[in-house]
Amino acid sequence: MIDTLELIEIPAEDEALRTEIRSFLSDALAGLAPDIRARSWMGFDADFSRKLAQRGWLGITLPPQYGGAGKSAFARFVLSEELLGVGAPVSAHWIADRQSGPLILKYGTEAQKSFYLPRICKAEAFFCIGMSEPDSGSDLASIRTKAVRNQAGWLLSGSKIWTTNAQHSDYMIALVRTSGTTADRYKGLSQIIVDLKLPGVSVRPINDMAGDAHFSEVFFEDVQCPDDALIGVEGDGWAQVNAELAFERSGPERLYSSMVLLETWLAHCRFNDAGNAVAAATLGQIVSWLAVLRAMSLSLTAKLAKGESPAIEATLVKDLGTEIEQAIPRLIGEVLGSAPDAPVSASLLKTLAYLEQLAPSFSLRGGTREILRGIIARGLGLR
Repeated sequence: MIDTLELIEIPAEDEALRTEIRSFLSDALAGLAPDIRARSWMGFDADFSRKLAQRGWLGITLPPQYGGAGKSAFARFVLSEELLGVGAPVSAHWIADRQSGPLILKYGTEAQKSFYLPRICKAEAFFCIGMSEPDSGSDLASIRTKAVRNQAGWLLSGSKIWTTNAQHSDYMIALVRTSGTTADRYKGLSQIIVDLKLPGVSVRPINDMAGDAHFSEVFFEDVQCPDDALIGVEGDGWAQVNAELAFERSGPERLYSSMVLLETWLAHCRFNDAGNAVAAATLGQIVSWLAVLRAMSLSLTAKLAKGESPAIEATLVKDLGTEIEQAIPRLIGEVLGSAPDAPVSASLLKTLAYLEQLAPSFSLRGGTREILRGIIARGLGLR
């Protein structure tokens, strides 16, 4: 069952980070058009990630002995809010910083921690995660990609799809089957760190409706991985993935994908729609929705900071967050459409057009709506 969530405030020492972060972002993103900033955590910019690393803002929660800043989960929440709120291009480091690094810290060997974590903190190692597969989608229990143990380590074969930034990444943490069959569902699954430069790995980017290529298909043809590619315990992959997904599904990135559009629309309203009751009501609806979800996300941050794994609660926040992310472009479009003769800037129209094209994917990434609601139902004891 789902426990009652506590109302949490961000500690003052973590809130104090905002001033420095905003000053940096004001300079770093000066002159960047809204429709470009709207890509934010889908915008890949390795140089920008390295600038964050130079300020100690990658691996901000990782221990100092591995190159991290040793700060709290709330510090990362503040950093994430500031980056996503202005549409900073965070995609290059996002997965490594948010979940691969914490996963390696929790389940990795000392050798794995010493090798990967300092590289993540310096923006020298970018990660993707290999979960979804052709013909099984987000139903991870149907995974067919196999890693078979041999004298050299693990022989990997199969494929992944909808893998974010695989074409730019150095490593993938892949959920694979190391024993049993798909009939065993969640048993026999393990996580393997795959060097994407190994022979037998091929990556094919997928172009989307917006003209970008964030996702890829990844094929493994008898890829020989070393023995120490296994992370955690063989056969415990399902439990490890659920702990990892709690980081992915609970954070502010599940609420703020449409923030640059909201900011651009508000600027439009200040000059063109002052006193517009429909615009005011729409803004009130969006803000009240976001405020509740932000409070829920903060509550889960507190649980993660305590070392808990609120997988069901995180799934609920992700599902509800997707609703508001998809609703914002629709609601703003309806307000603008209610006054078709009113002038609208080209930057607002371009930003709205981009979000309208991208919004359907919000309920696909991180687990489809159908899969998430199945997980929630199981958590509530309803199936």
